[in-house]
Amino acid sequence: MILLKMILKNAFRRKVRTGLTVLAFAIAILAFGLLRTVIGAWYAGVESSSANRLITRNAVSLIFPLPLSYYEKIRHAEGVTSVSYGNWFGGIYISEKNFFANFAIQPETYLGLYPEYILPEDQKEAFLRDRRGFVAGRKLAERFGWDIGDVVTLKGTIYPGNWDFELKGIYRGRTQNTDETQFFFHWQYLNETIRQTMPSMADKVGFYLIGVRDPNHSADVAREIDAMFRNSPAETLTETEAAFIMGFISMSQAIIQVINVVSIVVIIIILAVVANTMAMTTRERIGEYAVLKTLGYTGLHITILIVGEALVITFLGSLLGIALTYPAAAGFKQGLSAFFPIFNIERSTIWYDLGIAGAVGFAASFIPAVQAVRIRIADGLRRIG
Repeated sequence: MILLKMILKNAFRRKVRTGLTVLAFAIAILAFGLLRTVIGAWYAGVESSSANRLITRNAVSLIFPLPLSYYEKIRHAEGVTSVSYGNWFGGIYISEKNFFANFAIQPETYLGLYPEYILPEDQKEAFLRDRRGFVAGRKLAERFGWDIGDVVTLKGTIYPGNWDFELKGIYRGRTQNTDETQFFFHWQYLNETIRQTMPSMADKVGFYLIGVRDPNHSADVAREIDAMFRNSPAETLTETEAAFIMGFISMSQAIIQVINVVSIVVIIIILAVVANTMAMTTRERIGEYAVLKTLGYTGLHITILIVGEALVITFLGSLLGIALTYPAAAGFKQGLSAFFPIFNIERSTIWYDLGIAGAVGFAASFIPAVQAVRIRIADGLRRIG
């Protein structure tokens, strides 16, 4: 108890120095937490993917379509429970800065394969009845102030023209990691229109979404599907939903690596700041430690005083940084919702922050503690005054 009181008094003896160090540590933890959350947001789609879903696309590239005639063959493959399909539409709402994912889908089967999209039954029925209808995620509807019955016009990029849709339903996610920023409309509406304007692109889909009975046999199902269309004009590549999403993430791997490096550099810098603070503190108190030794305090007691003071500073900074991370993340989430629809602080990030506080506290105080323990009482007493 006496040591604890001494640690707390020592930590706040130089209030300005301690305050600035705590603030610097808090800023570092804030930066680290946000960087880790950005990385987590990049991988959020993988985390929320289902092991029971496969995606089949053109083996050459996703930009090349597949014939609609593949549907029946895939549906009868061994181990397949359900099949749906869709196209990336790539429409623009008002201006290019209003980016969001928009897909033409086969509604009944597609929504059945995504039970995590919670859509009220009356809204679902209204959507299924109207081919010009669409459903939007809760966050997307809130972003643009859409309400049921609103007419929304998207400007086509892949499929030119202005496309009018009526909002029939707003879905919400079953968990906080469910994407609530997507826009879905009827594939039939798209197909009927392009059949008149671009006949060569009609009756083709961008991808097939496949539900499997047993995720342990997903690899076998994928091989069987790809074997069906081997040596055809449009060969396929079938992979798990997680692998499909990872394919997109891998394109940004260099950016992710840079973010990882920056987060480590932030910790190294704050380690140097805390180590400098502890070194200055220890030099100033060498005489005091010498007096404590004459009173019977051992090297272990001196070490506990120095390490404890460092831990008080780092944990205070860490707690302050964690407290600042939540409102900062909320601001990022609102401003970057188009790019990171899922931007949540993971529990592991908080544990990382606390772990860093402990590691930096111990590392920054190690050398000063060794120096204080090794100094002879006579040498320490000479520094008094």
